[in-house]
Amino acid sequence: MRIGFIGAGKVGFTFGRYIAEKRELVREKTDGALCLEVGGYFSASRQSAELAAEFTETCVYDSLEQLCEYSEIIFLTVPDGQIGEVWKSIKDLDIRGRIICHASGAMTSDIFSGITEAGAFGYSIHPMYAISSKYESYKEVDNSFFTVEGDDRYADRICSVIETLGNRCVKISGKDKVKYHSAAVFASNLVTGLLATSQELLRQCGFSEEEAQMAIMPLFLGNAENAAAKGPADSLTGPVERCDIETVKKHMAVLSGDELQAYTAVSRCLVPVAQKKHPDRDYEDLIQILDGIGELKL
Repeated sequence: MRIGFIGAGKVGFTFGRYIAEKRELVREKTDGALCLEVGGYFSASRQSAELAAEFTETCVYDSLEQLCEYSEIIFLTVPDGQIGEVWKSIKDLDIRGRIICHASGAMTSDIFSGITEAGAFGYSIHPMYAISSKYESYKEVDNSFFTVEGDDRYADRICSVIETLGNRCVKISGKDKVKYHSAAVFASNLVTGLLATSQELLRQCGFSEEEAQMAIMPLFLGNAENAAAKGPADSLTGPVERCDIETVKKHMAVLSGDELQAYTAVSRCLVPVAQKKHPDRDYEDLIQILDGIGELKL
C-alpha cells in the first residue's frame, strides 16, 4: 500500500517518517502480507515537499495527478481550512478505489463530498498527540492513541493497520467526532491555560516569570504522572477532594474575573471525581458554594 501525502507541514513530516520507520516491523508482523510504503509528497510549496521527501527518503510528486496515480492511500495533511479546497482539486481526478484521509481532530470524512460518486473511500484519522515539530514528533507517536472515522468498507482494516504499527486504535462515529476532539482539548490545550493562570497568580505574589515556571513544574508534572498512572479519582488531592469548604471560600475571595470563573468551573468538575473517591462524604454544601448558591462569607 503506497501512501502519498498532500501537504508537507508538521503532520505530513511526522506521519511520513513514522510510517517509513515502521515499514520493516509491519512486514515482519504480517509475514510479508502487508507492505506500507510512503511514496512521497506534493505541496503548494515545492521546497516544503522536497524537505519532506528528503526527511522520509521518498520522492516529490510534480502534480496532484501524478500523486493520485501512484498512491493507493492519499493523505491530506494540510490545515483544516484547506482540506475542502484540496479535496475539490482531486475529486474529479481518477481516484477510483483510493482511500482518501485527512488528519483533522474536529472534522469528519463528510468534508469529502461526492466521494462515493468518485469511487473512493473517505476517512479521518487522528492521533491523540500534539504534533509540534516537523523533525522530532515522529519519535513520540509510538505511544499515541488513534481514532478512525469514515466509510465502513475499510474502517476496521485501517484500525488493524494502525495497530500493526504498534498503536491502539478506536473506530468512532462521525456524530461523535467534535465531542471526541473537545475531550482531547480538555486534556491538552485547556490544561495549558490553567498552567498559565497558575503562573500569573504566582507573579502577582512576587515571583519572577522564571521563578513561577520553576516553582510550578514539579507540582504540574508530578500531578500529571500520578493521574496518568492511577486515574483521576485515585490521584486527586486538594481542598475539593477533602471537601475543605473554608479553604475553597478563601480561594474564591481572592480571585476575580476569568480566574474566579475558571476556579469554580474546574472545581465543580472535580466534585464528581471526589465523590467517586469518597462515596460516603457529603459534598452538597461545597457544590452550593461553587454554584454561587451558598454563603461565601468567611
